[in-house]
Amino acid sequence: MGVAPWGVVRNREALTNPKGSFPARYRWRGDPEDGVQFPLDYNYSAFFLVDDGTHRRLGGENRFRLRFESYIAQQKTGVGGTGIDIPVLLLLIDGDEKMLKRIEDATQAQLPCLLVAGSGGAADCLAEILEDTLAPGSGGGRRGEAGDRIRRFFPKGDPEVLQAQVERIMTRKELLTVYSSEDGPEEFETIVLRALVKACGSSEASAYLDELRLAVVWNRVDIAQSELFRGDIQWRSVHLEASLMDALLNDRHEFVRLLISRGLSLGHFLTPTRLAQLYSAAPPNSLIRSLLDHVSHGSGPKSPALKPSAEPRPPDVEQLLLMLLGEMCAPRYHTWVAGDPHHDLGCRERRHLGGESTCLLSVRAASEHMLDAVLGQTPWSDLFLWALLLNRAQMALYFWEIGSNAVASALGACLLLRVLARLESEAEEAARRKDLAAKFEGLGVDLFGECYRNSEDRAARLLLRRCPFWGDATCFQLAMQADARAFFAQDGVQSLLTQKWWGEMDSTTPIWALVLAFFCPPLIYTDLITFRRPEEEPTQKDLAFDMDGGLNGEGPARPADPTEKISLGVMSQSSRGRCSPRLSRWPQFWGAPVTAFLGNVFSYLLFLLLFARVLLIDFQPTPPGALELLLYFWAFTLLCEEFRQGLGGDWGSLATGGRGPGSSQAPLRHRLHLYLTDTWNQCDLVALAGFLLGVGCRLIPGLYELGRTVFCLDFMVFTLRLLHIFTVNKQLGPKIVIVNKMMKDVFFFLFFLGVWLVAYGVATEGLLRPQDQDLPKILRRVFYRPYLQIFGQIPQEDMDVALMEHVNCSSELGFWARPSGPQAGSCISLYANWLVVLLLVIFLLVANIVLVNLLIAMFSYTFGKVQGNSDLYWKAQRYSLIREFHSRPVLAPPLIIISHVCLLIRGLSNRRARSPASPGNQHFRVHLPKETERELLTWESVRKENFLLARARDKRESDSERLKRTSQKVDTALKQLRQIREYEQRLKGLEQEVQHCSRVLGWVAEALSRSALLPPGGPPPPTHPGPKD
Repeated sequence: MGVAPWGVVRNREALTNPKGSFPARYRWRGDPEDGVQFPLDYNYSAFFLVDDGTHRRLGGENRFRLRFESYIAQQKTGVGGTGIDIPVLLLLIDGDEKMLKRIEDATQAQLPCLLVAGSGGAADCLAEILEDTLAPGSGGGRRGEAGDRIRRFFPKGDPEVLQAQVERIMTRKELLTVYSSEDGPEEFETIVLRALVKACGSSEASAYLDELRLAVVWNRVDIAQSELFRGDIQWRSVHLEASLMDALLNDRHEFVRLLISRGLSLGHFLTPTRLAQLYSAAPPNSLIRSLLDHVSHGSGPKSPALKPSAEPRPPDVEQLLLMLLGEMCAPRYHTWVAGDPHHDLGCRERRHLGGESTCLLSVRAASEHMLDAVLGQTPWSDLFLWALLLNRAQMALYFWEIGSNAVASALGACLLLRVLARLESEAEEAARRKDLAAKFEGLGVDLFGECYRNSEDRAARLLLRRCPFWGDATCFQLAMQADARAFFAQDGVQSLLTQKWWGEMDSTTPIWALVLAFFCPPLIYTDLITFRRPEEEPTQKDLAFDMDGGLNGEGPARPADPTEKISLGVMSQSSRGRCSPRLSRWPQFWGAPVTAFLGNVFSYLLFLLLFARVLLIDFQPTPPGALELLLYFWAFTLLCEEFRQGLGGDWGSLATGGRGPGSSQAPLRHRLHLYLTDTWNQCDLVALAGFLLGVGCRLIPGLYELGRTVFCLDFMVFTLRLLHIFTVNKQLGPKIVIVNKMMKDVFFFLFFLGVWLVAYGVATEGLLRPQDQDLPKILRRVFYRPYLQIFGQIPQEDMDVALMEHVNCSSELGFWARPSGPQAGSCISLYANWLVVLLLVIFLLVANIVLVNLLIAMFSYTFGKVQGNSDLYWKAQRYSLIREFHSRPVLAPPLIIISHVCLLIRGLSNRRARSPASPGNQHFRVHLPKETERELLTWESVRKENFLLARARDKRESDSERLKRTSQKVDTALKQLRQIREYEQRLKGLEQEVQHCSRVLGWVAEALSRSALLPPGGPPPPTHPGPKD
């Protein structure tokens, strides 16, 4: 914007219009002719034209300009005037001698001035004089040089007055900053901010707050480091809070790192009001905004009413996380902090409604606050979840680096981001969330690998430890829910799974030895089966801890309760120390998941053999025999096992553990949902439902044949269920994954084939038999016959009239032919029979060549795509299988009914005694004492720091970083070369002046020697000193 006096504007009459005109039309006529009136500069976009009543007199706008600048300087940026003060800086470009007075007034008012060197006039004059005063050796001898420069730049001005103004300006030279065109346009922001910082001239941090916030807005962390955090300014935590808020809202992750590293107290910074402001930064039409609005409207009537003067509260993020992740994996999010007047009311209301209180902070002692700081209940967690929900990638990565529970938090972040990506409607936003989820999955994989390489035992505890922040879920559960296959493919995870699979036996035990011991139990006490020695199983002993009530309970640690396998009379692990090693082999062998798996395999094979025998031989209309009744009972035990898996609440379905102590069962709806998400569970339910339908039809008179048909189909489903057993094999498991992926390609192929098959079948049937009215035969010829033709069964005698007898076998007029053989009696039309042959050729060409090759190409693409990742899929499925058999009873069907009866009796006794479910039933989960858990998390934090240091080292040694550093060094060298050239030019100028002075002095000496002023016999002229030895 330009400010000009109205009285000196040339052609100002063109700007006046009684009716108004926008934009105004103004003709620019170039340079002034009389030096009194001037045209407006077309480089400005707007003008303030000040009319002070004078004509043809400059300076009438100065008072308005000063008042206007003062008004602007008092305003604040941001919504509602909550931002920073608008910085005031005088930018001098060119300028005559009158601008020196303005610069003097600005320096006296402590306003920074930026001089654009190279623009000429007053700017160049002051820049050169400032450079001379800052040069080494500057003193009183430079006063004459300053006067010469003033006379050179302003030959018409008063030298003494101008020199006095310049001297007064130089007394405040810390307010002057020079910007040269050689600095480049990208350095302009740096120099402007440096000029504002220099103008403060104080060691108090309060004087630099606006400059720091301006650096945050410009995202110039380099300027802040070099100008504001040099060590001469005494920053305190309270001074940095406003800038940290700006950095969080504007996604300036580098500034967040810088401010927190300078001592900002995040616990004092993060208040409910600020957290509400952070969540209000979500875009209006974003997914998170709509979800938060939905949650707030859904829980609005239940929340207590706020007073009009109350501060804004954070949104109900806890309900949002419960809606996204479910009760098992949702973080324990403390919505209100201690001291909230509505805190106790909210807690009581949640308990009254039957929910579990998540108001954590106000009911804990100081010691437990310190434990929470280790376990993750810190402001870092709030900001970490905020960054994940708003998809602030770099912020989320930084808060993950600083926070605790590193492995679990990485997997939890991966889960949350992938859930949000599935709900995201915008493709770009969903892709960014998926990329960030992949980064967190990679961080979890790499960090756990680092932990496993350092200590296998502690890494195993890290996997099985429940994380209070993520709803008491374990790393296994979070990885399974997040579909983090790469996490399961690690050596450390697979090693633990193998150890769990073999139980107390050595994993190198041959399969044939295991089978022999299974069928001949006395071999267990021989050296045929190798068991691990006690010193080889530190993980089992270290993990056998539990605390009554979890982490919030008190009292010493005690051994974990026996698992459900102990209900069969098998001794628990805690009592093995009192048994001899030989005697303990019996429970160790039968308690291993691999033994339970082997028993279930043989049991299932016997079930299929019995099913086939009954279906082929014993299934008669007569009443059921003994084998048939045994089959029905066997299927009943299988059904009971499925009910146990779906309703029993074992952790294998992610249904136990609860959100708090004593909540060992998740809601029934949640357990059923998790159970039905498993494909093999769906297959089991279909098979058992078909079996029950077949039994019902079998027992109802008149539906015997229907029952046989249902049983035949159901036998196929039970047989296909064998594939699930083979997934544990290292060779067959990946192949089953590939076949599963290829089945999707088959469905697409069948769609194309069905379209082409219907088109061909209907056309040929209409051409061959226009008079046929038998619908079942028509449907067989339309669908079944073309399908057989693909495989080479082409009935030419039924389609080509050249091979038929041409007789009129129809009552209709026309030309007809009768096929030979069993087709006699069905008349074929002779009309357009050549078209039928042509359609057959085209159909075979498309079906056998195009579609079949398309299917082969799809299979090849799927095989090549899945082959590299099939190992990841298989290892994830292996985990599911091991988890399933780890929680199964020892006895296989039909003897498993004994285990079910024992479980039922135990459950009824616990309910009658009102005692909580045994933590031992929560498989793949350990409960550690507070001190043990604190040590484990400290060890994880140390490993994380080493991991981050190694990543930073690798990044510094990468080619891109080396190229970047080389580029910076080259830029620095070029700047130094430019300075050296300037010094060389100055030295050349000084050398020329010295040569000129020496010539003048020589001339003076020669003139004096020839003149009569010197008396004869005077002192000789001094000789030139020679070089010293």
